[in-house]
Amino acid sequence: MKLTLNIWRQSGPDTDGGMVTYHLDDVSQDMSFLEMLDVLNEGLILGGDEPVAFDHDCREGICGSCGMVINGDAHGPVQTTTCQLHMRSFEDGATIDIEPWRAEAFPVIKDLSVDRSALDRIIQSGGFITAPTGSAPEAHSTPVPKADADMAFENATCIGCGACVAACPNGAAMLFTSAKIRHLNLLPQGQPERTDRVRNMVEQMDHEGFGGCTNTGACARSCPKEIPFESITTMNREYLRALRAKPTSV
Repeated sequence: MKLTLNIWRQSGPDTDGGMVTYHLDDVSQDMSFLEMLDVLNEGLILGGDEPVAFDHDCREGICGSCGMVINGDAHGPVQTTTCQLHMRSFEDGATIDIEPWRAEAFPVIKDLSVDRSALDRIIQSGGFITAPTGSAPEAHSTPVPKADADMAFENATCIGCGACVAACPNGAAMLFTSAKIRHLNLLPQGQPERTDRVRNMVEQMDHEGFGGCTNTGACARSCPKEIPFESITTMNREYLRALRAKPTSV
């Protein structure tokens, strides 16, 4: 395959950036998107140029590190992570525009790499449970309705990649935050902090500068783990309940 790549290059968070065009020949359709970028970077390094910076780690669709906007879509034309996107999803001779996540709360570090620590701070504000340490309890000692267990697991699959933020026209983090809240609030182990959790996490989300939700659904359509859109509704309901409730801790 022959490709034309228009890639956002920015040397640092305090510098201006712009699109730079590169040409690649002999790209295998079996390569992943990140492997294609590896080939590009090898050529740039051999030519004495600065390689393109991008985030990655496991390259198995698990860690959530990779993320970029490809031809206007978060993670590209397929609902998956960028590392699991393969070049067979593109036509020979295609022109591909590659940009970093675009959100006020995700400042660019360099090129395609952005600072997503705002998501970590949302989790730190309340994404935990109070539980004694030691050996794991017997699996059947705490009954959980299957429907609740299934929905909790479905929300717990969120990998925090930030695609929902990048896809949202408002740069909202509602889907991410609601997934982290809902998967704990559905379980008995999450009940002691339930009120404080939703209040603290929603307020931290607002503090980080994420936008508001206008129910476009773009977040759910781009989510590689298919977090249900209805989780946002549940979070809003939980937040209103938390505002009326007496704080459970100091």
